[in-house]
Amino acid sequence: MHIAIIMDGNGRWASKNNLSRNEGHKIGSEVLQDIIEYAKELNIDYITAYAFSTENWSRSTEEVSGLMKLLENYLARAIKKARSENVKVRVIGKKEGLSAGIIDKIDKLEESTKDKTGTCVTFAINYGGRDEIVRACSNILKDMKEGVIVNTQISQELISQYLDTSGMPDPDLLIRTSGEMRTSNFLPWQLAYTEFYFLEKMWPEFTREDFDEALRMYSLRNRRFGKS
Repeated sequence: MHIAIIMDGNGRWASKNNLSRNEGHKIGSEVLQDIIEYAKELNIDYITAYAFSTENWSRSTEEVSGLMKLLENYLARAIKKARSENVKVRVIGKKEGLSAGIIDKIDKLEESTKDKTGTCVTFAINYGGRDEIVRACSNILKDMKEGVIVNTQISQELISQYLDTSGMPDPDLLIRTSGEMRTSNFLPWQLAYTEFYFLEKMWPEFTREDFDEALRMYSLRNRRFGKS
């Protein structure tokens, strides 16, 4: 139902192939688009991709600038495609720090696809999992003080309602490329019982066949959710 993706290795793949890191990110964005198209063909309900983390701001000015330009162009193309495609798009993460142009395109894209019934594609932009939980708790406290929440105890369900992913099921499967075996502050609350699939390939090398293999491996898992 829901697959989360950490698209790791664009920069390393680019360096290996004598390309700039931003050229690696561009090719990585093309791979993501192809995987999204394939997920739609497979009738997968939700795809969530880690596009830019809160930690990525520490990269070089040149790389960050290139990534922001790539994101803005990607969003602009997505707005045009949204008119003819049955895809719902959501963006999670903080808008603070993003340019006015990117924020405007995020708002337009979400608004124009909010009533779509096909695959829900979520982009995590300026996203950090711990930051998301802090923001959720802060908003719960704010609503309690303002009387929006009355006589309600803190619960897992309440916190989930205040997360960026409110209304979405938790990921069933997380795919991470490049051989790294960690979640890097991506959806820490939501990944509590998610199955992980790590592979050595860099993201620009990822194919539909790799996606199929991830799904095949997932189908062999026995998900007990803490039960014996």
